[in-house]
Parts: sequence; C-alpha cells; structure tokens
Amino acid sequence: MQRIENRTFDELKLGDSASLVRTLTQKDIEVFAIMSGDVNPAHVDEAFAKSDQFHKVVAHGMWGGALFSTVLGTEIPGPGTIYIDQTLHFRRPVGLGDTVTVTVTVAHKDGTNHRVTLDCAATNQRGETVIDGVAEVIAPIEKISRPRVVLPEIELRLKGRHYQQFIQQTAGLAPLRTAVVHPVDTVSVLGAIEAAEAKLIVPVLVGPEAKIRAAAEQAKLDLAPYELVSTEHSHAAAAQAVAFARDGRVDALMKGSLHTDEFIGAIVGEERLRTARRMSHVFVIDAPGYPRPLLVTDAAINIYPTLSDKRDIVQNAIELAHAFGIAQPRVAILSAVETVTEKIRSTLDAAALCKMADRHQIIGGILDGPLAFDNAISEEAAKAKGIVSPVAGRADIFVVPDLEAGNCNYSPLCGVVTRV
Repeated sequence: MQRIENRTFDELKLGDSASLVRTLTQKDIEVFAIMSGDVNPAHVDEAFAKSDQFHKVVAHGMWGGALFSTVLGTEIPGPGTIYIDQTLHFRRPVGLGDTVTVTVTVAHKDGTNHRVTLDCAATNQRGETVIDGVAEVIAPIEKISRPRVVLPEIELRLKGRHYQQFIQQTAGLAPLRTAVVHPVDTVSVLGAIEAAEAKLIVPVLVGPEAKIRAAAEQAKLDLAPYELVSTEHSHAAAAQAVAFARDGRVDALMKGSLHTDEFIGAIVGEERLRTARRMSHVFVIDAPGYPRPLLVTDAAINIYPTLSDKRDIVQNAIELAHAFGIAQPRVAILSAVETVTEKIRSTLDAAALCKMADRHQIIGGILDGPLAFDNAISEEAAKAKGIVSPVAGRADIFVVPDLEAGNCNYSPLCGVVTRV
C-alpha cells in the first residue's frame, strides 16, 4: 500500500521543492463546478466560451489554486501542515487538454513559530507560467506517515439526458393537438402546460372545469391560452377525449389524474380506437447508469399476453424505438432463465418470437431470448454465463413475460402508450 509522509520543519531546507502534473479534462471542470457551485459560462458553456475573451472553455482559476494546496498537504511539507496564507497571480488561462506542472519551493523558514514560506508556480506544456504566487504555512514538527487513502471514483450523470435528446428531436415538428384527460391535480395540469410551452403539444384540457382551474391556480398556471372542455367527471372526460380522437379533432391522448383502466377502457370500449394490432404500453426509462434509454413493455395494459399479443407488443415497441431514432433496436425477450424449457412458458414464447423475426413476422429489430434481465442489460453478466448474442448486454427494448412481472420489478420514470 502506498504511504503519504511529511517533511518536518527541521527536515525542510531552503530550495526543497515538490511538484505534481495534471492535464485538464472536461470532467475536472464539471466536478469543480459541481463542488464549488461556480457555473460561470466561461467554464461550462462551450458556445458562450467561444465568444468570450479566450475563445475556448477554460479552467476555473481556483482549480489551479487547489493544486498548490494538494502539493502542500500531501508532499511538502505534507500531512500536519496548516495553511496560513496564499497569494496567487493568474497569468494565462488553462484550457482543456493543457498539462499543468505545479511546483512549490521552500523560500524561507522562521524557527520561532515553525512558519515556512514557499514560492508557488504552475507552468503549461509550453513552459509558460499560468499561475504564480506565495504560500505561507505552519510546518509539522512531528513525523507523520500514513497509508494513502484511496478515493472513490466519480461518475458524472446528467439527469434526464435521454429525455432532452428526445425533445431536441422534435425541433421543427408541429406540436400535436392533444386531449389531456382529467388533469385535475397539479402534476397532470403542470405536465400538460410544460409540454405546451416546449412546443410538444397543443393541449385540450378535458374534465371538470372547476377542478382543472383549481389545480391550475394551485400550480400558479394561466389557462387562458388553452382550450378547456368541461365534463361532469373522469368517465365522461375519457369518453369525450376518445370521441375527439375518433373524429380527428385531436392527434393524441394524454392521461391525467385518472386510473389507467378507466383511461384505456374508454379507448378500447364501444367507441374503440383500436386497429387490427394489439395495443400495448412502453415504459421509457432514463436510467442514469445506462448508456441508452430503456424501453420496457408491456407492464401496464396486457395482463397475460398470448404469443400473438406478444408479437404485436414487440412490433409496437420496435416502431416506437424507430420514432426515437433507434434504427435497429435490440430486443431482449425476458424470462427467468436463458434456456428454452417447456416448464416455463415465457421461454417458449421467447423462442417463437425470435423465429417469427427470422421469418419477417416481426420486422425492424434484432431479437434474442429467452434472456434473464441481468444478462440482457449487462455484457459482463452475459459473458459470465457464456451467452453469445447481439442483444445480450446491449438491449434497447425489454419484453417482460406479463404485466405482473413488468410492473412489480421496474421503477418507470415515464410512460408512453403506443398505438399503431
């Protein structure tokens, strides 16, 4: 194990020095901004930085300053050092990819109080001084040697990055006229208005007017720009919205504050909007630790789907993935095991669905199954089980055996109903 050891006041000699070398990365800038709260656009906004004084993203000044603290606290004098004073002069900017060498040199010792003055200098890969200054510390008088602490790795995750990409893909497209069914709580009415402000939809608010306006007032929203169609209750709201869709007055339906079975019941009831293909549901999950969005289907509509139902469920999900810009989505047909066995029906369905894809009964995606969830989502897990597959560990779409399995085991962040 590596150790970290200091140099005591008595061990220090004039001219003693220590250095460290660090190359500035985008991650350094982001971590420093998160830690300090300094989101000056010169550091974190590439478009702004190009028009700024240096015409590029540059490091926070105190990122370099912190490197002097690192040398003083870990090298010279090292553990036990007490920082007293620091002056810094920022001579040149440090840009992405610049390699900075930071050096501190003992310049003066005061034996009466164990104070040490050190010259500080940082140079870039061209030998140019980017920062210089002077530090004053109280040096330790006792020898300290400790195991060097191994720090955890930092993984930066941008919340909602996949959702933002989806929204960006709508740029230039006309917003969909959308019936928002029974938006009588703040969450549903706020979601509808935010979608309208993002130019994703033109909302038609359908439901009890007094309740919708009360929810909007609580959320501090102005409903004046939007159409509101009053109905007596949630059942009537669902029926009215379906009628609007059937008559072509709206292009889409958006569920508000009502139960899914009530919402879907109106769609598939006597005034049904169904086509020849089975309707299904897809959870679109923006998981921070996964490199792509996860499409989980069907965990909301089809309780115990037949093989024929599953064929439609898979095809619906593939076509949704195409709409998201995934040209050839990888589809994992999930089960409890990775082998086909007559004792588990979902493995037989998985094998049949894969053969249906081979025979072009399912098109537009790459299917494999049965796969357990771990080896569908993790390449390492797939390798550990000896699974060779174009889907294992890289799946975009996860097809669950039934609604129960899907709804109990996933934490959806966003639900999208697909209808073809």
